[in-house]
Amino acid sequence: MDHTAHHTGDGHDHATHAGHHGHADHDGHAGASWGMAVKATLHCLTGCAIGEILGMVIGTALAWGNVPTMILAIALAFLFGYSFTLFAVRRAGLDFKTALKVALAADTVSIAVMEIVDNAIIAITPGAMDAHLSDGLFWYALLGGFAIAFLITTPVNKWMIGRGKGHAVVHAYH
Repeated sequence: MDHTAHHTGDGHDHATHAGHHGHADHDGHAGASWGMAVKATLHCLTGCAIGEILGMVIGTALAWGNVPTMILAIALAFLFGYSFTLFAVRRAGLDFKTALKVALAADTVSIAVMEIVDNAIIAITPGAMDAHLSDGLFWYALLGGFAIAFLITTPVNKWMIGRGKGHAVVHAYH
């Protein structure tokens, strides 16, 4: 059965084009490179790490319990993660509302996966939830969680970029 009639309406079948010619389609989505995925994940990781570490430091320094500290850390991870993209696309000339929509579309899944993995690693590491800022265990669990989250989030970002989603929406403004 011929499925070429079910394309996106741009005049040619991207999957066939990329498959026969060995390269990505003309709009850069099919076959996203690992390098592009790594760059997108590092961008996400930077914002997440700043926000999460800040939240953990604030919550721990104020002697908050584990749950409020993690909620603050996750909220700040999303805030900083989104803000990095928001500032970049604002510099490219987008108005705030459009830039916010781009940031939400670009980063939500990536940040969510990163936060789920990172916080799960911290939660399952014996003693990490009760460690203090001065304890090596606190930092090893946090940084180890980031490393594992990076390894898991990178293929997610590659898959999303390959479908024109996630950080692919930001590339139009670079």
